[in-house]
Amino acid sequence: MTNPAAPETASDTAAAIAEVEQEMSILAGHIRASMRDAALCIDPSLQPFGLKLLRLLCRSGPMHASAVANALYVDKSVISRQAKLLCGLGLVETQVDSEDGRARFLAATPTAVRKLAELRTGDTAIIHRRLSRFSPEDLHRLTALLAQLNTP
Repeated sequence: MTNPAAPETASDTAAAIAEVEQEMSILAGHIRASMRDAALCIDPSLQPFGLKLLRLLCRSGPMHASAVANALYVDKSVISRQAKLLCGLGLVETQVDSEDGRARFLAATPTAVRKLAELRTGDTAIIHRRLSRFSPEDLHRLTALLAQLNTP
């Protein structure tokens, strides 16, 4: 005997997934716009990916280019090009690895740290403004759901 509710449940799940995908697509658009605007606030020539790299370095501290590439899911050559641009803007510096003098770390400069802090206090990011309307409980619940979604 088959369960008559099964097709409906599968259909309901498919519809709910489609709704989530639609909302995530809208959210991704807002995030892209927010990243673009934030990058422009730091430097008119800074690309959104450069901002992403800067935020990672500020959050994680100095990192090898290969670790940055792994964290951002890109080829190391992309990081090399971005690092060169960011060094030219005075936002990233290279530091010698004390354990392996041939290796270098990428690190955010004090200027980059200051500019990112100014962005956060400026409350200009679309996503930040919208999330600030959520209660701490809702933010924790959203974090847990996103973490669950990001877990393979």
